Amino acid sequence: MKGMVLAAGLGTRMRPLTADTAKPLLNLAGRTLLDHALDRFAAAGIEEAVVNAHWKAERVVETTRGRAHPRLRVQLEPELLETGGGVRQALPLLGPGPFCVANGDAFWLDGATPTIERMRARFDPETMDALLLMVRMTSVENAPGRGDFMMDPLGKLRRPLKHEVAPFLYGGVQILHPRLVEPEPVEPFSLNRCYDRAIEAGRLFGLVHDGVWFHLSTPGDLQRAETRLADGRFYGEKG
Repeated sequence: MKGMVLAAGLGTRMRPLTADTAKPLLNLAGRTLLDHALDRFAAAGIEEAVVNAHWKAERVVETTRGRAHPRLRVQLEPELLETGGGVRQALPLLGPGPFCVANGDAFWLDGATPTIERMRARFDPETMDALLLMVRMTSVENAPGRGDFMMDPLGKLRRPLKHEVAPFLYGGVQILHPRLVEPEPVEPFSLNRCYDRAIEAGRLFGLVHDGVWFHLSTPGDLQRAETRLADGRFYGEKG
């Protein structure tokens, strides 16, 4: 399995920290967010990965140069293609089989089994087009909005209705089958378009994260995460 890290976003809500660098190059616990994601890829046996870049792309190229594991290709986006367009453009580099995609600002601590290993074991290409990491809203400090997805006992996902509050957030890590993205043109679009097609077909599934997950949207979020990691006490823990 190959992997991709989405690192092309503008990081607007993280300003002023992202005025001169890409958001995935911000540091947390002594390493960049991008390095954390790539470290997890390498630990899960992913040997090749694509990193897309738009905002401050030269910094992404410079930072990743010389990294051996996983082997990297940086895909430049002169025009910002959003999540879906970025993955669609990368398909020729990702091969014919399922692949793992992580948001460049996704940061998590694994439970008993590494998260990506759990997702690889759970993904079934016969019944799934996408498997998304789900995070319980109640476990997230400063959780945004009203949640992203409802999930049935078998893990099948759907969008919440207007009167519903969804108990799960998308955790920024997913396994996709290329057939879900291939029909789309190489243009700016959100992966939500693909998720909605998968929901209609009954082929969008989720796996609940069993470790710790951090919402990193603003400088305050990043500072809170740094503090939590330093003192070893996480949101929702008692004592």
